Amino acid sequence: MPTRSQPSRPKLVSVDAGAPAAPRRSDANLSQQAYERIEELLVTCQLAPGRFLAMHELQAMVGYGRTPVHQAVSRLAADTLVQVTPRHGLRIAPIDLTRDRLLLRLRRDMERFVIRLATERSGASQRNRMQHIKRQLIEHGGDMTVEQFNVIDRHIDQLFLAAAQEPFVEGTLRPLHTIFRRIGWIYHMQTPGHTDLQDTVQGHIEVIDAVADGKVDDAILASDHLMDFVDTMFETLERDVAPSLLDCSLDSDASYLALSAPRT
Repeated sequence: MPTRSQPSRPKLVSVDAGAPAAPRRSDANLSQQAYERIEELLVTCQLAPGRFLAMHELQAMVGYGRTPVHQAVSRLAADTLVQVTPRHGLRIAPIDLTRDRLLLRLRRDMERFVIRLATERSGASQRNRMQHIKRQLIEHGGDMTVEQFNVIDRHIDQLFLAAAQEPFVEGTLRPLHTIFRRIGWIYHMQTPGHTDLQDTVQGHIEVIDAVADGKVDDAILASDHLMDFVDTMFETLERDVAPSLLDCSLDSDASYLALSAPRT
């Protein structure tokens, strides 16, 4: 009689062989993280306006590798926040108060467009998130630092842009938001008597409240009031801020003036 063939033994497989590979951070994700970290340093002037630095210095500051930092810098250059000189590194763009005040007019019009769409198109989950952020601002706004508020402000901007469902405007509004977060940081942190965030917090609460309630006209009016408040910052900055804070390369001018002052 024919012999039965013995069934083949199953091969022993390492426990880890069939396990899914650990998720890897994509280049795009690393680039976005590098962008956000550099943006944070720009807003708080840790990357001082007017500063020159090599790319490897920036990599060391933000803790990301060459490729994601280069990609982030390319975006920031397109945003006019940094100036890149091939083979010579980069320069943090100095702050031009006249230009920034002009750009506030552009931001006002674009915010009206986004706020209208966000009010008309936001879904229930988005409105729920808006109400949650509003409660956080009401409960904790009085004790927030500027850095803590800027984190929430970034979430508000992203939420309104998502609710508006018009990605075309994001590329223009994103650098404008960065520019004016930095203006707000300098106003609150570098001018006397303006450390209180209450007006800033209250202005954002009013915008969120109107958008979440679906009141288009009230939302646009609240947004305009917030832009009016930002506009008032410029008179204070023009009067009280040292020029070297807007362009650190002017430190040499300040040193020259100090040396040339007559001794008493």
